[in-house]
Amino acid sequence: MTARTHAGIRRRAAGLAPRLATAVAVGAALLAAVTPAAASPRLTSAASGDSSTMRPACPAAPFGQARCFVLFARQTSVNRAIAAGVTGAAARPKGWGAQQLERAYRLPVNRRSHATVAVSIAFDTPNLANYLAVYRKHFGLPPCTVRSGCFRKVNQQGKAKPLPPSGVFSGWDLEVTLDVSMISAACPHCKILVVEANSPAFGALARSENTAARLGAQVISNSYGGRENGFALKFSKAYRHPGHVITASTGDVGFTAASFPADLDNVTAVGGTILKRAADQRGWAEKVWNVGFAGAAGSGCSAYTPKPSWQHDHACSGRTVADVAAVAWNIPIYNKKWGGWVTVGGTSASAPFLAGVYGLAGNASTIKPGYEYRHAASLFDITRGNNAWFIPRPKVVCGNSYLCVAKKGYDAPTGLGTPDGIGAF
Repeated sequence: MTARTHAGIRRRAAGLAPRLATAVAVGAALLAAVTPAAASPRLTSAASGDSSTMRPACPAAPFGQARCFVLFARQTSVNRAIAAGVTGAAARPKGWGAQQLERAYRLPVNRRSHATVAVSIAFDTPNLANYLAVYRKHFGLPPCTVRSGCFRKVNQQGKAKPLPPSGVFSGWDLEVTLDVSMISAACPHCKILVVEANSPAFGALARSENTAARLGAQVISNSYGGRENGFALKFSKAYRHPGHVITASTGDVGFTAASFPADLDNVTAVGGTILKRAADQRGWAEKVWNVGFAGAAGSGCSAYTPKPSWQHDHACSGRTVADVAAVAWNIPIYNKKWGGWVTVGGTSASAPFLAGVYGLAGNASTIKPGYEYRHAASLFDITRGNNAWFIPRPKVVCGNSYLCVAKKGYDAPTGLGTPDGIGAF
């Protein structure tokens, strides 16, 4: 992109409605306000996650580094019951398991897609294969092991050794546990490749991204990000791999400045929803993920990336985030270092789940960015909720527009909607 193009995009972004500029400023201020509280991840004593106990696992990231987006709360009562040898309901992890997600999104998981879905992540998680094995066994998924060739973990150069420094208790270890679990839930027969960067620096993560594509992953999932800026965009080429689908979380701070790399036009930006049972034909209902202080699905209007040809929304002159969405709340995963069963949430869950859906569909090597926009009929349109986050006043934050309020058709918090089968992927 030329300097002239960059300047033109900045001028167009500056010309947006005053309420948009105000909203971005409000979002940035709120993000700064809550950052100190999230700087030191600690376990909680909650039995299952809710808005009063869920908190970010990763600390605030310094300039030049990404932050993982996973939120967590420890399922203390469940883990105590398991440790005491108790069986039955008391020892069953709480939250939406693999089969429930399969039914909610009408996924043909018996379709034996053997696509490789990769995770780009920072640091090493030493016992990741074991944690995944516990999750898959509990939810009745087939084994995915190193020995069978289903599961593989490499460093940012693509080699098995040496692996990066341990990320235990950094938050990134909990993030990658969530990532591989959600891929498994959406595509039980997909192969999983984990590429571990030496650090959360954008440069290191870019190298892991390139390695994932080079090693043949049809889909690459990224559950991290940072506020878009010129420095981060220096690494945008790493997220441009024709013949590979790349998903990225939109972030967990509601409507504010767009997050990198979700702001890139060749990346599928994934927002989040809250999933609940419903007495209707589908049997499930969804709304924008927004749980107040704990977080809300990210959305934003890019000040750097031009409007893609396949986007036609009117209130953002640049690239609008998100494209699609999936469940981002009430998910159980297993990580022994974090106490056993943990409830997690955030768009950290939705991006790898959608990566698994792409893997299940098996079309990643042939489709191009914007494919979902031509197949919106195969998505559940989310029309309830907003991501005003922390201050539940969408009229103040975004003028009650689609940029932060779910509406019929496209809206920024959930994009075109959530999977209704695999037709949009």
